Amino acid sequence: MAEMIKEKLREAVRAALYETVEEEIAQLCGPRHHPAKESKHQRAGSAPSVVCFDGRKVSLKRPRVRQHREGGGSEEVSLESWKAAQDPGEWEDAIMRATLYGVSTRDVEKTTEQSRGSCSRSTVSRRWAEHASRLVREMQEGDLSGFDLLVLMVDGVVLAPDQVVTVALGVDVGGNKKVLGYQVGASENQQVCMNLLENLQTRGLKVPENRALLAVLDGSKALRGAITKFFAKVFVQRCLIHKERNMKAYVGKKRWKELCGFFSELRHSTGVEAARGALEALNRFAKGCNAQAAECLAEGSEDLLTLFEIGAPSILQTSLLSTNGIENVFKNLRRHLGRVCRWREDTQQANRWMASGLTLAQRGLRRLKGREVLPGLAGALERACDTKQTASA
Repeated sequence: MAEMIKEKLREAVRAALYETVEEEIAQLCGPRHHPAKESKHQRAGSAPSVVCFDGRKVSLKRPRVRQHREGGGSEEVSLESWKAAQDPGEWEDAIMRATLYGVSTRDVEKTTEQSRGSCSRSTVSRRWAEHASRLVREMQEGDLSGFDLLVLMVDGVVLAPDQVVTVALGVDVGGNKKVLGYQVGASENQQVCMNLLENLQTRGLKVPENRALLAVLDGSKALRGAITKFFAKVFVQRCLIHKERNMKAYVGKKRWKELCGFFSELRHSTGVEAARGALEALNRFAKGCNAQAAECLAEGSEDLLTLFEIGAPSILQTSLLSTNGIENVFKNLRRHLGRVCRWREDTQQANRWMASGLTLAQRGLRRLKGREVLPGLAGALERACDTKQTASA
């Protein structure tokens, strides 16, 4: 029954197509049995052709029209309605959607009725490479001048031992998250990050003169060094989740629950004084465990309370005391990259897969939790910037 209904629909579409084409031909040549004598066009039979219907290539007879030339002879006229029916865009989009969402080139032909019998593995691979190359250009060359950057998160994802990609995620004053760009390198080093930031600047990304930038980082010294060197006005917030994870390597498992409790108290502190008290309690706990735990906590401790010290609204602590925003992007990205068995450094493979994976991840991004108070964070960064300039003057 279902197949019968589909066939009825196909017949209806074919009839509608021929009716549309006939209307165009009648405008050029006149009615079928009463051709316009003054017209330079005439009907010229038909020829085998194909159209795209329901994403499939279907063989149909193409009506032909010829136009008389001024100096004699004639030439065939391209019918706009038939050209529209031959547009493979829908078919290619179906293939690209299947490939982007994890279907192998071997299986893409089996996924939908639209692509069945219309493409081979090599065809899909070639079209995939072309499509992904366009995504690379969009991701790496798109205009960023209209993005009002407020918060920046930068982190790296490892593809292979000698291939690491550094990714930048931005949040604007409206709470919109955007994958700004990425840079492929041999490691997550300062130069790679600087190249990434220079690319963003070239594309128009900037921070207003009267406001500082808030950078949320996982603790990488290379990334911190690059960002503080590149941006004249920047405050760095260290990811508390990464710091907690690092400290677990120096604290016995029996005391992990206590450690988590101290970090939870710090994350939920209200006001800078309460946060300082929670950090001091955590410091006493670390010293009570061993010297290595205390040293781990002390490393980069100047960046642990940045969000509190600049006076940011407390509702933002859930979103901005960790790098979860960019980690969620990586979670979806790794699902996409998991299909690659071997990374080839001498090709554009990494660029294509990163662009396609980040494009998919971008589609799933939601606005920042607590976005309604982000203008308050912008104001806090302006005041903190003025205070910092006054103190250094």
